[in-house]
Amino acid sequence: MTQTTSISFFRFDRWQDRLWALSMMGAARFALPRVPGIEFWKLCGSGSGAGFRPVPNPRVFAILATWPDLETARKQTQSSAVFGKYLAHASESWSVFLSASSARGNWSGTEPFTVSNTDTSGPIAALTRASIKPSILNRFWGRVPDIDDIIGNDPNVMFKIGIGEAPLLNQVTFSIWPDAHSMAEFARKDGPHARAIKAVRDGAWFREELYARFSIVGECGTWGGQSPLRHIEGTT
Repeated sequence: MTQTTSISFFRFDRWQDRLWALSMMGAARFALPRVPGIEFWKLCGSGSGAGFRPVPNPRVFAILATWPDLETARKQTQSSAVFGKYLAHASESWSVFLSASSARGNWSGTEPFTVSNTDTSGPIAALTRASIKPSILNRFWGRVPDIDDIIGNDPNVMFKIGIGEAPLLNQVTFSIWPDAHSMAEFARKDGPHARAIKAVRDGAWFREELYARFSIVGECGTWGGQSPLRHIEGTT
């Protein structure tokens, strides 16, 4: 079997559904471990702007999970009780299914992603996760608005969002690119993002960090009224 990672995004337009989603950041912790087949999982909120700014966005929440295979991931993200509740309350939802092509680092002390697909010839998804040292919060978040503007205006990025388990302290970035070259060009070219990476390395800003790349193996739902992967064939 090939491990599949799912990231399910939910948008809540009604204020009562937003309150429900906020309450589920606590309540769903008891329900998710009982979902058949689920392995590693995280409940996440999102930031404002392109998702990377520190001000929370009460409309968008996400669930990241790993599963033993794609079939289990599809079934449980659409029909299990807890995911069903999210789908019922959400105004819109989108799940993307991924196969890890590289992964290094830890998340909550574990290595959650099993590398099983090293083919990076097509569209690629990138995930970074960091646990930020409290002493450098102001310096870290001071750089984020510039990065948010740059990635938001990059014509190559197909999808991007910033999410996290806890405001300010735990940051996850997730983006999808048409190929590895365009992703690498964004990461390496001189600008706010490259300078932030150098500052992180020079100052050891993170208590824990993880970097992973994925191939896209499927999706379900829409985001913004359409599939973010609409230009990619074979991802339904």
